[in-house]
Amino acid sequence: MLKKYNTLIDLLSDQKIKSGFINFIDINSNEESITFEEFWSKARYCLGHLQSQDIKPGDELIICTKSNIKFLTTFWAAIIGGIIPVPLAVGISNEHRSKILKILTSLKNPNLVTDGKVNERLKIFIETEGSYLNCKSIIDRAIIEHESTIEGDIYEAKRDDIAFIQYSSGSTSDPKGVVLTHKNLTSNIYAIGEGLNLQSDDIGLSWMPLTHDMGLIGTHMTLFSAGLNHHIMDTDLFIRRPLLWLAKTNEYRASILTSPNFGYKHFLKVFKRKSTEELDLSCVRLLINGAESISVAICNEFLDAMKNFNLDATAMFPVYGLAEATLGVSFPEAGRHFEFIDLDRRFLNTGIQCKKSIHKNDSNSVSFVKHGLAIRDCTYKITDNENNNLPNEFIGNIKIKGLNVTQSIYLDTNKTKELLDDDGWMDTGDCGAIVDNQLIITGRKKEIVIVNGQNYYPQDLEDIIIRGGNFDLGKVVACGAINTISGMDELLVFVLYKSDLSIFRKIADQIRRIISQEIGLEIDHVIPIKRIPKTTSGKLQRLKLAKQYLNSEFNEVLITKHKEMPKEIGIVDDDVLKQLLIITNEHAKEFTIKSGDNLFEVGISSLTLTEIMMAIEELYPNMVDIEDVFEHPDLDKLSLFIKHKIKNN
Repeated sequence: MLKKYNTLIDLLSDQKIKSGFINFIDINSNEESITFEEFWSKARYCLGHLQSQDIKPGDELIICTKSNIKFLTTFWAAIIGGIIPVPLAVGISNEHRSKILKILTSLKNPNLVTDGKVNERLKIFIETEGSYLNCKSIIDRAIIEHESTIEGDIYEAKRDDIAFIQYSSGSTSDPKGVVLTHKNLTSNIYAIGEGLNLQSDDIGLSWMPLTHDMGLIGTHMTLFSAGLNHHIMDTDLFIRRPLLWLAKTNEYRASILTSPNFGYKHFLKVFKRKSTEELDLSCVRLLINGAESISVAICNEFLDAMKNFNLDATAMFPVYGLAEATLGVSFPEAGRHFEFIDLDRRFLNTGIQCKKSIHKNDSNSVSFVKHGLAIRDCTYKITDNENNNLPNEFIGNIKIKGLNVTQSIYLDTNKTKELLDDDGWMDTGDCGAIVDNQLIITGRKKEIVIVNGQNYYPQDLEDIIIRGGNFDLGKVVACGAINTISGMDELLVFVLYKSDLSIFRKIADQIRRIISQEIGLEIDHVIPIKRIPKTTSGKLQRLKLAKQYLNSEFNEVLITKHKEMPKEIGIVDDDVLKQLLIITNEHAKEFTIKSGDNLFEVGISSLTLTEIMMAIEELYPNMVDIEDVFEHPDLDKLSLFIKHKIKNN
């Protein structure tokens, strides 16, 4: 069943004679199923349209659409035509639009496939900002719909040809395009399929975005290459209705599911509050968990919560990988209960031997998931800071090498030179050790923040805060830290501040609001500090601050997100408004929301707004859609709207 192809074109061509299908579930829960044969035909005709627009082999094609069918059809059309697809998420903020346009200006001969609304917003952004004017002609000729009666001409690709460009998910100021060749992809796809021990009757289901490597490569391309049926659920549908994920698993009898850590957490949050229909999850063979730090506690909590629905405890499958490795680096053994180890946090520095924690309740004990062995065609090693190899159980830098590892950053000579050392090894930027013959990830030395499976560069976050709040350059520092108790990634912002701490709360709230409004993230802690550590050359030492935080050195000045409920809850005599005030303030933990506040301006994240919408739906079923909230954004108006709906029903 598993076959190692020379190119992705061979892979797609081979599937057209197989009897499989891809089923798409859109944001409105509508479904459309396409056989592999039909999909091949759609890709050929799409390629015909692209070629009719004079898009040639080697030209870049940005694909930025909310439609999963449109995305995959265009993606594979580009692949078989030798055109270089550049998948980019749509996003909702001006920061994200700026990233799309920045990438557009950095390419050689770019074209754009997108949606009408997305295209219009890009045009408005260019006009209002007065920047990226050189992109206007590309936006004007963007392909919104593609219809063709002529099949495109298939390109004869070589293994070392560029297949597509994978850009860092959250980078806005300096996007990095990882070059993936046909050889990178076909070798890693085969290795992933082997690591998953794919069976001929496996069925996949994923809500991961297709612009994310786990959604595109780890799920769709891997299952597709093995001729397996798979279902692709709209990401926004999962965010709004996470319980539907497992309801569809039960309906389709899906055996392979994919979700990063935050997806299991999001599901559990709703599951605890809202009962779910009776499920039979005995069909689930693997729950692929990756893309961000993996919490042992959340893995166990999810398995415990689902055991009454016949979920096998051996299904949890924690994996390790990164974009520069195409995707996968190391997998545990499929079919075995996931393993973890408790280590003493005082022995986790680079170059020293880690120490197992004997007592479970010891405050210095921290749990790490075991990620198994390197998959086929890839290998890893642990080194100290002088690049000397370290023995097992010693903490060090994780380096990788293999057919799946990229050899270049697109059109960036300097970054390409920095990518690999003289022996061809790449530093992942992660720290870890080999314990009991398995890889564990203990931390991160690269300056990157991972939130909900997406990567963000701290300098981008700092720039957004400085511009949005008129802060001084160099006095705001953002960084990520893996909480060694919860195992979760945390977003921290440090502010140089030497005045009254009682006033600092307002500054902290302002910073939270800026980040939430601009890019939809929630900050875990905004921390005042009297000195920002820098190197002798003046470079910010973000990782030093993260380490100090993890060592509890800022506990006395942590500004908590706790706040009081608005006083009007106790005096308002409108029952609907009172319920709305209670719901919104319970979910928006860091902000106090009053009846006249605009929900889209107070600074809550899109994920929190979704949770608020789900809670309102429980109280007032089928009364309010997200579009209704856009039209009635403050609670006064929303309560009147709901009362009007109740009266007319």
